[in-house]
Amino acid sequence: MRRVVVGTAGHIDHGKTALVEALTGVDCDRWSEEKDRGITIDIGFAHLVEGDFQIGFVDVPGHERFLHNALAGLGGIRIMLLVIAADEGVKPQTREHLAICSLLGVEAGLVALTKSDLVPPDLLEIAQLEIEELVTGTPFGDSPVVPVSSVTGDGIDRLRAELARLAESHETLPEPDRPVRLPIDRAFVLKGLGVVVTGTLAGGRITAGDSLELLPAGKRVRVRSVQVHGQDRAAAENGERTALRLSGVDSTEVERGAQLVSPGSLEPTSVLEGSFRLLDDAPKAITGSTPIRFHLLSTELPGRLRPLGGGRIEPGDSGPVEIRLAGPVSAIRGDRFIVRRLSPQKTLGGGEILDPKWARKRGSELERAVDALAEGADTALVQWVREAGEGGVTDESLAQRLGSDVAETRNRLQDLVDSHGVLQVPAGSGHGERWLHASAYKRVADRAHAALAEYFARDRLARGMPKAEAARRILPGRAAELADVYFDWLGKQGVLALNGDLVNQPGRSAALTGEESQLATDLLARFDRAGLTPPSPAELRAEFDTKPQILEGVVRYLQERGKLARLPGDLIVASTAIDGVRSTLQESDWESFSVGDFKQRFGLTRKWAIPVLEHLDSLGVTRRAGDKRVILRRSR
Repeated sequence: MRRVVVGTAGHIDHGKTALVEALTGVDCDRWSEEKDRGITIDIGFAHLVEGDFQIGFVDVPGHERFLHNALAGLGGIRIMLLVIAADEGVKPQTREHLAICSLLGVEAGLVALTKSDLVPPDLLEIAQLEIEELVTGTPFGDSPVVPVSSVTGDGIDRLRAELARLAESHETLPEPDRPVRLPIDRAFVLKGLGVVVTGTLAGGRITAGDSLELLPAGKRVRVRSVQVHGQDRAAAENGERTALRLSGVDSTEVERGAQLVSPGSLEPTSVLEGSFRLLDDAPKAITGSTPIRFHLLSTELPGRLRPLGGGRIEPGDSGPVEIRLAGPVSAIRGDRFIVRRLSPQKTLGGGEILDPKWARKRGSELERAVDALAEGADTALVQWVREAGEGGVTDESLAQRLGSDVAETRNRLQDLVDSHGVLQVPAGSGHGERWLHASAYKRVADRAHAALAEYFARDRLARGMPKAEAARRILPGRAAELADVYFDWLGKQGVLALNGDLVNQPGRSAALTGEESQLATDLLARFDRAGLTPPSPAELRAEFDTKPQILEGVVRYLQERGKLARLPGDLIVASTAIDGVRSTLQESDWESFSVGDFKQRFGLTRKWAIPVLEHLDSLGVTRRAGDKRVILRRSR
């Protein structure tokens, strides 16, 4: 069955609830207080079937004090039914509800002129003219006005026909492949049945047995049963008024404003960017950080709103804003929101969320982000990939921001690869599939040029920069996880050259000058003579009359070429000395030996014996076994 949700709007005591009952036969006043006082305090729900359409009604309270409940019900509706009593005409809440429906992007509307049996024809005509003036210049300027009486039934059939006509062009289509999203507007416990929540399903499809995630708590729950308008159903579809019986959650953990979503499809946030319109009758322009009450679907939170770029928003104008909330909200790009003053409580304006995970920016970066987010979903995706930097961003993260499923988001990104500088990094060792912007590669290339130049200027004789050190210098944060991807690309672009675990400048080779070559010969001879008890760095500096950095560079040069060996503790000996120990052990009749045996045989103190043994372990000459070393002889 096709479906659409209609929201009633209008001033207190103008007959909204009576009208819905006349249309559907359902009394939406659920609470005894509502019966006693004759007003709707909380949201009510009803429906009728007209042809092949299921038309759901959200009856919201009109009294100003209960407007926050109205906002919880108005989010997500497709058609507005504006109710105005013929004997009272347009009232303050009438105007405010109309403005809210416009700000929420409600697609269509019609006006029910109720209590038409209480006024003579001339006053009814005046009321109709007043309504036409009210809706002129709003998105509902062409809305039909239908005089009705909920008491006599006059005009009710025509109103149903007008609703059916609008439903034809504004029906809510099924979205079974999209993530589930149910904003909760009521939560209660039924004795013997457990926790029950209700809301208008804003996306996806829910079936009994589904596992969903409760946000912002992040808790997994299970759907035990599904009802739509009081009838048991196997599944609820997008746009339907839905009641779910849940398990895995306590009643104290569920409240209005929470959302049930497909696991991992949404991530709560408290800082958002959007386009905001300040109402014409706002008392003054917004020029700085302004305290507000923020409404999005069934969520209501205090926060602050600030025009971006140091600008101001005059009454009747629109502009980009940053919204910082006192708590988390589960939002996606395209969500509509309403902003009210904290005191006195009055609607200031509203707009559309453009970035639900906004991070503060400045200068040209801010200007570029605001412009990109205002253009469309594709440019927003490109902006989010760009601002993810060198670490990149996953399909899942972008889908959460966009409010779409992962497959749709991936298809969008693939369409942007050639035209917008978006690059796909396939899943590999240590990371999943990610998306990068070409600007990230340029920054990495620039950083690689600078890091290599600085490294080799300081250490001209180094064979290369260790790859791990290059990654730390060149790739910040999560970008280090993509080191193999970046180094492969930098190598192909001729920015660097890879040789095993060493990174070099292309074409670079470490060559000794004549003076350094003689120093290397003298140093190697000195170490060879010293055997397993070589000179300390201080002794070398005193013995060789040269700059310390040149001396250290030549020692490292000899070590990198295998002439010297660096032992644990940064002790250095001639490689020939280690080779001599290796040969002696291999040719001995020992199978194993203690540290004491080794010290005695080679005439070493413990300071040198332990580092030499650990070095031999690393070379596979020996293996530690308790307090002894076992000699690992090669098979002959």
